[in-house]
Amino acid sequence: MFRACDQAIADSFRDNLTSRFKMRDLGDLKWFLGIRVVRDRSRRRLWLCQDSYIEAIADRFDLVDDRPPATPMGMNHLVANEDIADQATIHLYQRKIGSVLYPAVITRPDIAFTAARLSSFLSNPSPDHMAAANRCIQYLYGSRHLAIMFDGLNNTEDKAFKAYTDSSFADDQQDRKSTQGYLFTLFGGPIAWKSGKQTTVTTSSTEAELLALSTAAKEAIAAIRLFRDVRLQLNEDLTIWCDNKQTIRLVNEEMMRIQTALRHIDIHNCWVRQEAKKGSFEVKYLPTNKMPADGLTKALDRGKFGRFVAQLGLTPLPEIETA
Repeated sequence: MFRACDQAIADSFRDNLTSRFKMRDLGDLKWFLGIRVVRDRSRRRLWLCQDSYIEAIADRFDLVDDRPPATPMGMNHLVANEDIADQATIHLYQRKIGSVLYPAVITRPDIAFTAARLSSFLSNPSPDHMAAANRCIQYLYGSRHLAIMFDGLNNTEDKAFKAYTDSSFADDQQDRKSTQGYLFTLFGGPIAWKSGKQTTVTTSSTEAELLALSTAAKEAIAAIRLFRDVRLQLNEDLTIWCDNKQTIRLVNEEMMRIQTALRHIDIHNCWVRQEAKKGSFEVKYLPTNKMPADGLTKALDRGKFGRFVAQLGLTPLPEIETA
């Protein structure tokens, strides 16, 4: 709950705005760009959910399903279409993927990998790709009440800001590029995540993990700077969690150096070692079965996917509207 001085500051800020601009005070925020905002002030919790938006896209594409799939993507590997899709099919597929991308980047990291993978077939989708897009929307509809939860009473013994990174080596069967992903959480809820294909072909899983770690580290450092700019002082060191022990040894041990013919990989390795030595961050090991970023790099079976959703901090939207 607001302290009296905080409420006075908020009221003064609102009054200054209304004195300069024509505007109305609509009370507590409940909706923003299709995102439902639910608060429980007594427990200092906040949820973000896009259930209404998801219902709209499922209805638009006639994909409302009483028995939705348990995962957004099957385990079968999707390949490029050997035929040529007609313009109507391409347009419909692009509309579906465009509709999926919005929740994938705003409140639903559980479909980030699926959305990224399906986006690679936008110019020539096959019937399998269309079926996969339909499955993703049906999954979203069935899980539309899942929400990101931020807990203001987060365990003080644990770090408020967490960073995770992972990669899936050479998983694209056509160009053998690896998929990488990172996840950042703040006060128990995800605030930034990314799933996508690396821009270069690596020759080992360690190289792929180094590229993923370098990308995540740069983004995490930028996030810390943003926190400082908005006066969020966490007073904690940055730890980046990785599930590849060899990569961690390359970063932390003095005499370790990756043997690679790829110059840019060596550059990434040297940069990560430099920043770790400076104390910008620390890289630690986290087993794959506890790694939240694992589901950002590959399709998971039903059991592993359920654990992935829990690790992301997604929870069913509570019935309360205000508190």
